[in-house]
Amino acid sequence: MPVPKQKKGRGAVHTRRSANMKIDAPARSVCPRCGAVKLPHHVCGNCGFYKDREVIVTE
Repeated sequence: MPVPKQKKGRGAVHTRRSANMKIDAPARSVCPRCGAVKLPHHVCGNCGFYKDREVIVTE
């Protein structure tokens, strides 16, 4: 069975591993009531509504 002639360097290993560690931006959605940008499946921080119910009282 073939065996590598030399050990892979630290740079080559880290370059290969770091290709899968890229961080994506979090998903964003628009609130249907006020139009503010919010995280999906979260209460809107602007109007306080989630699924057509007022969860947080805002003035």
